[in-house]
Amino acid sequence: MDTVTQLQVEKVVKKKSKGLSIFKRIARNWELYLFLLPTIIYFVIFKYIPMYGLQIAFKDFIAFYGIWGSPWVGFEHFIRFFESYQFWNLLKNSLQINLYQLLFAFPLPIIFALMLNQVTRTRFKKLVQTVTYAPHFISVVVLVGMIFIFLSPSNGFVNNIIQLFGGEPIYFMGSNEWFKTVFVGSEIWQTTGWSAIIYLAALTSVDPHLHEAAIVDGASKFQRVRHIDIPGILPVIMIMFILEIGNFVTLGYQKVLLMQNSLNIASSEVIQTYVYKTGLLGSQFSYAAAIGLFENVLNFILLIMMNQLAKKLKQQSLF
Repeated sequence: MDTVTQLQVEKVVKKKSKGLSIFKRIARNWELYLFLLPTIIYFVIFKYIPMYGLQIAFKDFIAFYGIWGSPWVGFEHFIRFFESYQFWNLLKNSLQINLYQLLFAFPLPIIFALMLNQVTRTRFKKLVQTVTYAPHFISVVVLVGMIFIFLSPSNGFVNNIIQLFGGEPIYFMGSNEWFKTVFVGSEIWQTTGWSAIIYLAALTSVDPHLHEAAIVDGASKFQRVRHIDIPGILPVIMIMFILEIGNFVTLGYQKVLLMQNSLNIASSEVIQTYVYKTGLLGSQFSYAAAIGLFENVLNFILLIMMNQLAKKLKQQSLF
């Protein structure tokens, strides 16, 4: 009877809360909304208000006339980009690098978190976490400088090891074939430990009684990881995967630009470095805005498609 009464009370409370206006609900929980206010202000100022400037993608922007005074040109900048000889190369490089990251850099933090979760020695676990988290805090400029030193064909330790085994030194940073491998490899080194934090946090919510029951039944560590840990963090994995797909075309230009040179430009030129060069260096603001808008629309479409696919597969989705 107590359970039935509790359910009835919960139904009545839900009906009353639905009947309240949004302003009354805000007034009732004003403390929670007060904590939320700085985040809302941040997104309004830095994310939504700047959308006003998107219209320059459809205009021939002239700084003297401003955004409103500049003439409309419709989809001229989009057509120019699609017909550009660089379009397919930019799209191919962006997609290839992101695909490599999705195949190699995305699963590694999950595997690392599952392995680290099995470590019982606290001191060793903390040491491993410190060592693997540290690269995340290294500046991109410093990181790229380290990559150039490590992979130097004359005195880099990687080429020294290759020569030690009788091989010829490889000019990694001046090769189109090696650029994507070096970029993704450095991303794995820099982000694996840090990205594993969210999966380690998710593993703490897995019921320890499940492991105890599995041990009693004679399950090995691998079986417990496979049948308890992975299903326990699968919703988090799906959310992170959907968010990763939502940025599938986007690739931060800073690191690519720093690693880029005239010898590897064919493999290293991606959409965002092209936007930087044409928009900021070339002052073609409308053209760069059109390319950026195309990139974001493509990401948005992929995000919606992946979210719907997750729903159909009855997995965790964003909305």
